[in-house]
Amino acid sequence: MASALSPAPVSPPSFLSAVPAPEHEPSTRLLIGLLLVAALVPRLVVFPVNENRYGDSVVRTELAERWLGAPHLIESFQDGALQFGPLHIYLVGAALTVLEREHAGRAVSLLFGVLSVVPLFVLTRRFFGWRAGVWAGLAFSVWGMHLQFSTTAGSEAVSLFFMLCVFALYGQALEERRFGPIFGAAMLLNLACALRYDAWLYIPLLALLPMLWARDRIAATTLAVAFGLLCLPFPLLWMQGNELAHSDPFYPIKFIDEFHRDWVANSTVGWRQWWFRVQSLFFWPGTAVLTLTPGVALLGMVGMVRAWRQRPETRWLVLAALVPAVFYTFRAAVLTNFVPLGRFAVTQIVLLLPFVAYGFSGWVGEWGPRARQVVAGITVALAVLMPVALGLYTFRADGGVREVLRPISPTSTNLQPVMGAARFLKEEVAAKGGAVVLDSDASFQDLQLGFFSGLPDERVVRLRWPDFRAQLETVRPEYLVRFDEGGLVREPGVTLEGRTLTLGGVAYEELEGFAPPVHVYRRR
Repeated sequence: MASALSPAPVSPPSFLSAVPAPEHEPSTRLLIGLLLVAALVPRLVVFPVNENRYGDSVVRTELAERWLGAPHLIESFQDGALQFGPLHIYLVGAALTVLEREHAGRAVSLLFGVLSVVPLFVLTRRFFGWRAGVWAGLAFSVWGMHLQFSTTAGSEAVSLFFMLCVFALYGQALEERRFGPIFGAAMLLNLACALRYDAWLYIPLLALLPMLWARDRIAATTLAVAFGLLCLPFPLLWMQGNELAHSDPFYPIKFIDEFHRDWVANSTVGWRQWWFRVQSLFFWPGTAVLTLTPGVALLGMVGMVRAWRQRPETRWLVLAALVPAVFYTFRAAVLTNFVPLGRFAVTQIVLLLPFVAYGFSGWVGEWGPRARQVVAGITVALAVLMPVALGLYTFRADGGVREVLRPISPTSTNLQPVMGAARFLKEEVAAKGGAVVLDSDASFQDLQLGFFSGLPDERVVRLRWPDFRAQLETVRPEYLVRFDEGGLVREPGVTLEGRTLTLGGVAYEELEGFAPPVHVYRRR
């Protein structure tokens, strides 16, 4: 066990190179094949039971459906992508041509989520050897939070694949001082920027890093300038589209920032603001320890510290993890204009994995064989058992601490009352050509209910939509869904008396068999 965890330096491979490996090292293709299987198996276990909930997965899928109905080049916020990256809309839209709406986006995430183990292995192998690459890939395979990302329809798994490819090619470019890898890294970073806005931060960061410790300043500056310029095509086109549509090239980013500022302001009043600051201060390391599990995360952190001191060629990778984490921590803990979420930390947390084996060899390498085996055994056991326990604990069970842990759990399930109502609407309304009035909910459960009901937009009269009243008169739905604390009861012309709700002079009677916060009504 100890020898397997100790990194063995090898000649640096080219990215996805087919050059035969040295005799003492297993075939690269064989290692990659085994790691792909290791990544696929746990994701196939949770894929059949996971549901779209977090990461705006439902909204992203619905936007992709609308785009597929009228395919076009998305050029701005108002052109069909809203605050999301257009590339993800295209990918999910393409998947919708062959898969059902509940599974299309999840299949896209599964594909890219499994493939992510390849650039991770290549990146780790370059600096710490093939054994370290294998251990990084195995830790990635059982990473509980990523299991959820790669089996639901958010953009995190897809974006992380491209970012890992960027890092792998970028590392090759810095070492070999060749234009090809830096060109590939920049092109892939363009794609990552078309998926998520947090990738934009890596353009100036990765452009600056080559000049920090370079001996040849001219070559490093040339590399940095070339990389920065090659990263600009998508951001410039997207900014131009939003300038024309909204008179602001940064409109989507400002929209997201405003949402986060309002979120903080509405949820952190008085002493809660100071508790929010403390939580934010420890959010990134805490999320790493909780999701990667303590053994893997701590070994990765030890490995980063050791590599900073002893392996200067890896300092750029350490900074690629630390600088964004510090930036977002500052925004949350000091400026209080950003709400940190686990999915925002995924790109930084994954960069601990290349350093795990190096951290193990540096920390316990001088210990006796028995001690090394104990540490390795505990690390592996926690890496496997903690995600399993967390997944079972949050699976189809609501309330309490489960709602806090579910976003980082391997399993992703919706509130059971919401899914119960969704099944009813799917069987009794959607299947029979009916329509429904859908209340708005502050926690967006109406979006989840509408998605899983299987009803098309033209048969769902949503309070959340601006044309609610006009559509209500046109569609005249037979069913109505109300949420506790929903906005419908505060609408003019709406009265709730016992189990009867009157909307626009039409009385709806509440049905039995549904649990709060969901109430289902049928028109008299």
